[in-house]
Amino acid sequence: MSGVDQVIHAPSEVRRARYAVAAVFAVHGAVTGSFATRVPWIQDHAHVSTGQLGFALAFTAFGAACAMPLAGSITHRFGSRGALRGLLALWTLSLTLPAVAPNLATLCLAMFVYGASAGMADVAMNALGVEVERLLDRSIMSGLHGMWSAGALIGSAGGTLAAHLDVDARVHHVLSAAVLTLLGLLACRWVLDLRPAEDEEPPPRFTLPPRSALLIGAVGFCAVFAEGASLDWSAVYLRDQLGSSAGAAAACTTGFMFTMAVARIAGDAVVNRFGAVRTVRAGGVLAALGGLLIVVAGHPAVAMGGFGMMGLGIAVVVPLCFAAAGHSGPNPSQAIAGVATITYTSGLIAPSLIGGVAQATSLMVSFVVVTVLACGLVAFAGVLRGGERTGAKVSGRAAAVPDPRP
Repeated sequence: MSGVDQVIHAPSEVRRARYAVAAVFAVHGAVTGSFATRVPWIQDHAHVSTGQLGFALAFTAFGAACAMPLAGSITHRFGSRGALRGLLALWTLSLTLPAVAPNLATLCLAMFVYGASAGMADVAMNALGVEVERLLDRSIMSGLHGMWSAGALIGSAGGTLAAHLDVDARVHHVLSAAVLTLLGLLACRWVLDLRPAEDEEPPPRFTLPPRSALLIGAVGFCAVFAEGASLDWSAVYLRDQLGSSAGAAAACTTGFMFTMAVARIAGDAVVNRFGAVRTVRAGGVLAALGGLLIVVAGHPAVAMGGFGMMGLGIAVVVPLCFAAAGHSGPNPSQAIAGVATITYTSGLIAPSLIGGVAQATSLMVSFVVVTVLACGLVAFAGVLRGGERTGAKVSGRAAAVPDPRP
């Protein structure tokens, strides 16, 4: 977060803020998990084909691309805590919209709002996570993203149960949105309330990513594309391609979330031992093998194993991209924002592209594309070299929030 005042924070306050941000990540993930497991129900309710579903999901990416650049201005005006509180509540409440859409047009509108709120909340919480990591002077971003995956796992587990019991997704999502909104508001009470300096100009609403962020963002693009494709299409893949039941299809999404959560929670320790480059290259190999299993699978269990391997392989890539971006140029905040825009837009674009390819060919061919992109992690992992941690370590009685301006 650029241009914040030099506020003194006690170590206990920073530690409390870390747990609060972790809870925010979990709430954010739970919304995604709740939505992803009910995509087949939403498709049937709106009476849309596979290609039309992909078209509707493209509005998620469009909404995010339009709204993500606004997150900085909102944070500048309301402070990090107030902005996150409002944006997170908007995101949790938007969960109710897709399930009530009766046709393609309303589904497109619902997905636009869903994507816009997702993107703005995502930028705000990742910016706070980076600031807390700098204050602690130790890696926590993989763990925070692990909490996102854990939240998504909980949300998808609830969705799996709801699908198995044949619960109307409208009822399921209204109840989930109410609970998650309350939990999110409670968690936001203890995040850091960072404010811009009095003479700081508001950030521009729209800015292109710096050149230093483009290659790093490309690595993140490959990983998040695979993640977005797996989240929104794994259940449909098992149902339509392999003929599994609705419960088993939803369980595949839950399994994917589980492997992502485990890998991200353990990710900081793995990266500290083997380094970012070797970790991402090994993950790329694992993800590519998982994609190959998905493509050749003749049984749902084999495809579920492939999705699990995919989740393990791509899990820590995005946190490592943020770390590398922070050291890639003279303006860390702008680089991180640029990488975030590239990677998260990739995740929102992926489902619609998968749908388009599936409409023209088949879902199996769509996941051939995902597998090829996973190979890109092996080829381009070297751009993440040099993402060592720096920051104001919390010691003694207090630490100052660093000013990242060049």
